Amino acid sequence: MVVPRLPHVTFRHPAQLVVTGFAGTIAVGTLLLLLPLSRAGVGGHAGVLTALFTATSAVCVTGLAVVDTPGYWSPFGQVVILALIQVGGFGIMTMASLLGLLVSRRMGLRTRLNAAAETKAVGLGDVRTVLRGVAVTSLVVEAVTALVLALRFWLRYDESLGRAVWLGVFHGVSAFNNAGFALWSDSLVGFATDPWICLPLCVAVVLGGLGFPVILELLRRWRRPREWSLHTRIVLTATPVLLVLGVVLVLGNEWRNPATLGALPATDRWLPALTASVMARTAGFNSLDIGSLQQGTLLGTIALMFIGGGSAGTAGGIKVTTFVLLFFVIWAEVRGEADVHAFGRRIGERAMRQAVTVALLSVAVVAGSTMLLVEVTGFDTHQVLFETTSAFATVGLSTGITNQVGSFGEVVLVVLMFVGRLGPITLVSALALRERQRLYQHPEGRPIIG
Repeated sequence: MVVPRLPHVTFRHPAQLVVTGFAGTIAVGTLLLLLPLSRAGVGGHAGVLTALFTATSAVCVTGLAVVDTPGYWSPFGQVVILALIQVGGFGIMTMASLLGLLVSRRMGLRTRLNAAAETKAVGLGDVRTVLRGVAVTSLVVEAVTALVLALRFWLRYDESLGRAVWLGVFHGVSAFNNAGFALWSDSLVGFATDPWICLPLCVAVVLGGLGFPVILELLRRWRRPREWSLHTRIVLTATPVLLVLGVVLVLGNEWRNPATLGALPATDRWLPALTASVMARTAGFNSLDIGSLQQGTLLGTIALMFIGGGSAGTAGGIKVTTFVLLFFVIWAEVRGEADVHAFGRRIGERAMRQAVTVALLSVAVVAGSTMLLVEVTGFDTHQVLFETTSAFATVGLSTGITNQVGSFGEVVLVVLMFVGRLGPITLVSALALRERQRLYQHPEGRPIIG
């Protein structure tokens, strides 16, 4: 008997392995969610597109949903979603960090030495440090968050101990991985003024959004900020600035809105505003009705979602490092400086080109998908733009139209979530690994700009 040989698959680029791994995980999750055991109630099973959409949203730690998570999925289905969130979040942090190591090792000697000096958080060859660090960081943050939430649900909301623990674990994992899946139909609206629920979730979201390299470097050198890498300085400077701007945005626009903050006592309005600002950084929980927000709040939230969080973390978007680098590029050009400097470092031309490429391609993807969905769904442009940005930046916030965009619209959102989650990671690594020297140069040209 001749046993046929299975075809040998060769990955020419590490990014191919990452994309294949996540696609395979989504496929497995879809099959599990298609089981009748995953559907709440007696008889029947989820539709293929519903299962695919939910699995993609979970693995890509987005949080968008076309069905009511606590009402549609059984306890088994919810466990599947939780497992997909954990696998997706761990895989994103690990793969992004390892690709960063690989890129550093493929550079020239001088560039490698410079990279080694700047990436103090992770050794160039210590893969085990990455795996162990990501695992320990994830488990510790999730466990602490789950403990605080479980005690609150048990002691304050009279949940049974088992139910309180399950709620704590589910939302702790969902928060740290910036997934935004909740086991309440209105997400966190019922806990909008409870600091023992919202603040632990906010802390977990921020930690997950900082990225593993920043967390590890803080653990090692939190007393020596002068030794922090440029990446850590950018993330730790930009993150609080964006969070404060988000709070000011929400308070300024929603203070008198009776459908959001205006219905709360003045002393209770700061917490929902803070939660809204944090969750716009790609977490997806909402303690205010997104569909009732003012136009200015929606526009500002779109900008925050598009920027996202830190690299090699569970947050999405173009990343704060990309945004900050573009700011310094503009600042240097306005001042007429030949080189770009940030935090006492000169920014290399390659990093600037990568930032511009990621930003412009992301704008093109969001704009193109928005125009497409506006044509096929008939919703207002601002609603569709919010939805597509939320999907691409893997946020999970919605004005309430996710389950109304139709089958074609759901497919578009699935593609957006997948591309938005893996696109920036694979694109940057591909650009870095494909760098090559041109053997000749054309004469310099100066087209008219502006």
